[in-house]
Amino acid sequence: MASTLRHHLLTCSVILVLAIAFQVIFFSPSSDLSVPSNGKLQEVIKLGEGLLKQPEDVAIDKMGILYTATRDGYIKRLHKNGTWENWWQIESDGLLGLTTTAAGDLIVCDANKGLLKVGEDGVMVLASLGFTDAVIEASDGTLYFSVASTKFGLHNWELDLLEEKPHGQLLKYDPTLNVTSIVLDHLGFANGVALSANQDYLIVCESWKYRCLKYWLEGDYKGQTEIFIDNLPGGPDNINLAPDGSFWIALLELLPSKPRYLYTSRLSKYLLGAYPKLGKWVIGVEKKAMVVNVGSDGKIIRGFDDPTAKVMAFVTSALEFEGHLYVGSLHNDFLGKLPLI
Repeated sequence: MASTLRHHLLTCSVILVLAIAFQVIFFSPSSDLSVPSNGKLQEVIKLGEGLLKQPEDVAIDKMGILYTATRDGYIKRLHKNGTWENWWQIESDGLLGLTTTAAGDLIVCDANKGLLKVGEDGVMVLASLGFTDAVIEASDGTLYFSVASTKFGLHNWELDLLEEKPHGQLLKYDPTLNVTSIVLDHLGFANGVALSANQDYLIVCESWKYRCLKYWLEGDYKGQTEIFIDNLPGGPDNINLAPDGSFWIALLELLPSKPRYLYTSRLSKYLLGAYPKLGKWVIGVEKKAMVVNVGSDGKIIRGFDDPTAKVMAFVTSALEFEGHLYVGSLHNDFLGKLPLI
């Protein structure tokens, strides 16, 4: 009797979640911006295939050495001669965004431990915070970084979508004072961070709001925030400055493009909160892949995608270097390298 009742309850729950998914997919408003599908991400050269477990981000230093962090806790680097090195192993499955510094160190966001500085001499925790996500260094040494959610963590990040209040933050770390302070609060899953070419403003991505914000660091608008780009065709993840002053943004292919029904429905919150794994049915980050190039005016210039996840899925970063686009992913076991010329 009890097992039959549990079976019926589970069946009803599945039906309800499918009903929610149906409403979300067919009745949620679509993005105002569209990028034609071209399948270009299916043409990537696979770097380190089989050696890299879900490499989220990419950074390249002034010597041309490529760095990435993997889900099994390794910071690996690719030397100019084509050889891979297991540079450091950190006891964490939460290594996410990273950036190189002028001093030659690597700054890594660890969703479990916080903001880390990694160098030849070892690993140091600069700021002990949860769910640190992306980071960039300014010319004065200040580190600007995001905390995706102050409530949820890496292993239940989907649940952040179900909250009515956003929990993300943009912070800065002052290396001289060894002090961390909040720049912006109440962000909708704060993700990628990038500085403009002149470093007069920075961009922070809000994944669940399908937009990126511009925060002015200098000039008449210093300290003010405005929308840089809105209604993106996917949730923005990492963002990187391109050599020409534009930006590359990796987009999470959430299904559908604007899950507002999920965001406001008490029923969907209850069901997906009770059965977190069912959220995978509605959030489809492993079904497609897309990156877009956005000008400094906030307008999309071009985009590349893998519409069927044939080669790449859950793409989380895109970095341009010497005529190629390097693409990270939380799904694949390689980094993608796409010629741009």
